[in-house]
Amino acid sequence: MSTMTATSGKAAGMTKDERFVIVASSLGTVFEWYDFYLFGSLASVIGAQFFGVIDPATNLPMFNQATRDIFALLAFAAGFIVRPFGAIVFGRVGDIVGRKYTFLVTILIMGLSTFIVGILPNAATIGIAAPIILIALRLLQGLALGGEYGGAATYVAEHAPMGKRGYYTSFIQTTATLGLFLSLLVILFVSAYVNNNFAGTACAGTQCTSIAAPYPAAGDPALAGKVFTTAFQNWGWRIPFLVSVILLGISVWIRLRLNESPVFQKMKDEGKSSKAPLTEAFANWSNAKIVIIALIGGVMGQGVVWYTGQFYALFFMQSILKVDPFTANLLIAWSLLLGTGFFIVFGALSDKIGRKPIILAGCLIAALTFFPIFKMITSNANPALEKAIETVKVEVVADPKGCGDLFNPVGTRVFTAPCDTARAYLAQQSVKYSTAYGAAGSGVKVVVNGKDVAYTDAKTSNSAVLAAVQAAGYPKQGANPTLVKMNHPFDIFKPQVAAIIGLLFVLVIYVTMVYGPIAAMLVELFPTKIRYTSMSLPYHIGNGWFGGLLPATAFAIVASTGDIYAGLWYPIIFASITAVVGFFFLPETKDVDITK
Repeated sequence: MSTMTATSGKAAGMTKDERFVIVASSLGTVFEWYDFYLFGSLASVIGAQFFGVIDPATNLPMFNQATRDIFALLAFAAGFIVRPFGAIVFGRVGDIVGRKYTFLVTILIMGLSTFIVGILPNAATIGIAAPIILIALRLLQGLALGGEYGGAATYVAEHAPMGKRGYYTSFIQTTATLGLFLSLLVILFVSAYVNNNFAGTACAGTQCTSIAAPYPAAGDPALAGKVFTTAFQNWGWRIPFLVSVILLGISVWIRLRLNESPVFQKMKDEGKSSKAPLTEAFANWSNAKIVIIALIGGVMGQGVVWYTGQFYALFFMQSILKVDPFTANLLIAWSLLLGTGFFIVFGALSDKIGRKPIILAGCLIAALTFFPIFKMITSNANPALEKAIETVKVEVVADPKGCGDLFNPVGTRVFTAPCDTARAYLAQQSVKYSTAYGAAGSGVKVVVNGKDVAYTDAKTSNSAVLAAVQAAGYPKQGANPTLVKMNHPFDIFKPQVAAIIGLLFVLVIYVTMVYGPIAAMLVELFPTKIRYTSMSLPYHIGNGWFGGLLPATAFAIVASTGDIYAGLWYPIIFASITAVVGFFFLPETKDVDITK
């Protein structure tokens, strides 16, 4: 661990060269996050192109259920699971070869992988090779991102003057949010332009017809019995991926102009660089202990707070509250626009009061307030759903032997028992339910406000149950006047919209508290010769595993319990653990001399 003594001297103002270092490092990292988030933001469209393609000759899926399950699992997990391995691979290279060339390689891998996704033929064209290549590209994206962040953060910190590391590295911390924001903007504008100017397709079996823009509304007789896809879904989704090659060119040009980190170069010139950074970082208990403390007492909580405030909030509005994607993305985009500057505020503040109190306070406050904030989001975004949850009592009554575990974070399990299909169906409709156990050998029944409802074993729809819960007070999809709706990007002055943006802004503030100082803290925890390797691993485990798997895991908890807020226990528990462990074991690092 770095020496915990302050160096003397006051930090000078930011020089022109230092500004260039920050801009070059941050801009490249923004583009890298942009590339990574495109896949997640367009997952449903990409999934239809590569995993759910119908064979026109048979009108059946091209791949059997087992194959589709494997592809879905790999596509879901690949980008997140491999990030720590990218941290190990590129961290080692960065500690041996240097910071500059390592994150130049990572951005090339990320940019080229993303561009290839944009030109990759779909499964209808090249068959099973399409999803295999797609998953390989997603793996490369995860590996590249695993090496990028640690390099950029280390590079900037090693250029920063004493007393300014939190402030300087906070610009790197804005890049993930700016990358998400950029990806949302590009998707929104490209989809709007393409869908307003190009024809979509309506297919009935193998017979397809062109539908010119403006497209008919859902339920229009022209679409009866047909599957309609927009121009963006057909081909326009490729444009954001293709644009990445321009961003790649800019990033590479800028990064080629950078010099090596002065701290690393000095150490290398003196012959003090590590010959085996992995061994020194993880086989040496004195350093491995700090890696573990950094993960559990810092990055784990930061990761779940970060993903809750940006990704689960979006997922919650779309999948649970049934807010349309255009409105949900705009609400998140506005909260990010208003809140991003606070990464720099809290990074600079950490130079004065320390990294530890800000990060742990963010974890603790978030854990204490997630439930009321998400309940207020519900009450503003979908008041009819909130009222139904409070007033309508729904029970699934069945023999306990026929009820299994619904935990399904990757969406690949197939439920066949009537008790399970009933509960899964209710969860998909955002209906709060409880499970009551009937007599042994009894069938399954759904009870709505004390009235039995006939249940048929339908895995995707059940008209009797749906009609019963809607009659009791649950809103009808497509006919809910209380549901929040934005008609254009600047439709933000309606009280309902403004209130939701305000609540999302609070969540973004929590994100900036925990994330703004984290890069400086991680850099300061480890010595120069193994810094890249040591800091990258806990960061990507905390964010790639604990954070990245959060949205799907939280929704799986919702489906398992029948409570739309139950998924919040995931971030609350891990953020609370970090607050406690960090308070007792995480050292304060703001005055560390990182030149050693």
